Amino acid sequence: MRLAFLGTPDFSVPVLAALIEAGHEIVCAYSQPPAPRGRGQALKPSAVHAFAESRGVAVRTPASMRDPAEVAAFQALGVEAAVVVAFGQILPVEVIDAPKFGTLNLHASLLPRWRGAAPINRAVMAGDVVTGVEVMRITEGLDEGPVLATASVRIGPLDTAGTVHDRLAAAAADLIVRTLPDVEAGHAVETPQAADGVTYAKKIRPKEARIDWAKSGREVDWKIRGLSPFPGAWFLLPTDKGEVRVKALLSTFEEAEGEPGTLLDDRLLVACGEGAVRLLKVQREGKSAQDADVFLRGHAVAAGTKLS
Repeated sequence: MRLAFLGTPDFSVPVLAALIEAGHEIVCAYSQPPAPRGRGQALKPSAVHAFAESRGVAVRTPASMRDPAEVAAFQALGVEAAVVVAFGQILPVEVIDAPKFGTLNLHASLLPRWRGAAPINRAVMAGDVVTGVEVMRITEGLDEGPVLATASVRIGPLDTAGTVHDRLAAAAADLIVRTLPDVEAGHAVETPQAADGVTYAKKIRPKEARIDWAKSGREVDWKIRGLSPFPGAWFLLPTDKGEVRVKALLSTFEEAEGEPGTLLDDRLLVACGEGAVRLLKVQREGKSAQDADVFLRGHAVAAGTKLS
């Protein structure tokens, strides 16, 4: 098929790669404009932008798809379908309706649960044991369109947002390649979303990342894994030079009791409001991530230490 692709982050790249490998003609790839990154804050293209250019695909990076000139340029492409994967902009109806077979979105949740910006993080943070990716027809409402295809993914007790992200990206790539022929042939069944069970995956805010040890151990564990690897849930660790910020990147729940925020042993078992969490991977500010045993060899933390 003759397609337009709209996506921005790493999550979108496997889908674009799969569409190219399946023989579809990607007439144009759309992505968010280059943004300042790294220490020097130099402008760098998004993951989709860089990948598309490496494969010889034309790229457009409009500040807004609502710009009349951008709408006209999109309509002039004459594509049969548009595939959207974490593009980062709300599309106007003139763009949505332009392709012959419409505009399809790959959304990383089992709709109507976790509509919105951060479905992978929110699923792990809520303790969900299953999530998925769905091909959805875009309508004017936020992630409200009918679903054409679904792939489910389990969330294990040691999964993080990062590991779930990677499995969902692979599942999304496979799912869209299998779904497009049905769309073209008119065989795709579109199922309206349920009216019940709607939840919204709000964008992750920096203030959410600080760990509150008074929460239950299961909630703390879910939060740590749901914010890993980025932005990373954090706490303050007392040292002889003052408190330092440490990110907790992997943890597991344990049945143990104590004053919230207190180390119950010398292997990073932290008491919570109910139960405890054992920190398995941490990252001291300005340093690389380390497994807990490696971290403790350089920064011993005694039982009884109180974490801020």
